[in-house]
Amino acid sequence: MRSLPLPLALTARLAPVAVLATAGWALSSGPDTSPAATDKTQPDTAERSASAPATAAATKTYATAPAPCGSLATKTVASLVPGAKAAGKEIPSTDTDVRRTCSWNALKGYDYRWLDVSFEVMASDEAAQKSYKERVADRSGGGEVPGLGDGAYSVVNLTTEDKQQTREGTVLVRAANALVMITYNGSDFESKKAPSSDTINKGAIKAAKEAVAALSNGQD
Repeated sequence: MRSLPLPLALTARLAPVAVLATAGWALSSGPDTSPAATDKTQPDTAERSASAPATAAATKTYATAPAPCGSLATKTVASLVPGAKAAGKEIPSTDTDVRRTCSWNALKGYDYRWLDVSFEVMASDEAAQKSYKERVADRSGGGEVPGLGDGAYSVVNLTTEDKQQTREGTVLVRAANALVMITYNGSDFESKKAPSSDTINKGAIKAAKEAVAALSNGQD
C-alpha cells in the first residue's frame, strides 16, 4: 500500500482533541384547610416543606453522565470505525458528572472513520428540551428520528477540502434531562470520495440507539 500525505481535514482531526471537551453538549402544595387540620397547620406545613426538595429531586431522571467509552458494543465500534481500539479515548472534561465524551478514530487502508459519543446531563427536563430545540434550530437539511428518546434529530453534511470529500452525520437525542450527541464521519483517501449519506446516517443512528440505552442502563 502506498503512503499518502494526510489532507488538512484529517490532520486537523488527528490534532489533540482535548478542545472538544469545551464544545459542543425545577413542586409544592397548599395548606390543608379542612377543620380537622386547624390544630396541626404549622407541623403539617413544616412537614410538607421538608419533603418538597426530595420530590423535586425525584423528577431529575439522570443525575450523572455515564462512562461514554463503554456505551457502545465492541462489535459496533469495529463495524463503524474499522481498525480503532474498542476502548476508545475519553476527552477531558471540566465536570464529568455533567458532560462526558468518548472518541474513536482510525485509518484502515485508505478509509478513515471518526466517531464521537457525548452525554450531557442538565438540571431538568425543561432545560434539556430548551437546549435540544436550540441546537436543532442551528442545523438544517435533516429530519426527526422516530422512536428514539423523547426527541431525536439527524442530519448529514458533505464538505470538500483540497478536493477531498468528508461526509459527517450528527444525531442529537433528548432523553428526559439528558442530551446524547453522536458525530460520525468518514473519507476515502484513495478515491477522494466520501461514504454515502445512507452509510453515515445509519451508522450514526445505530450508535445513538446504543448510547441512549447505555444512559438508561446506568440508572438501573
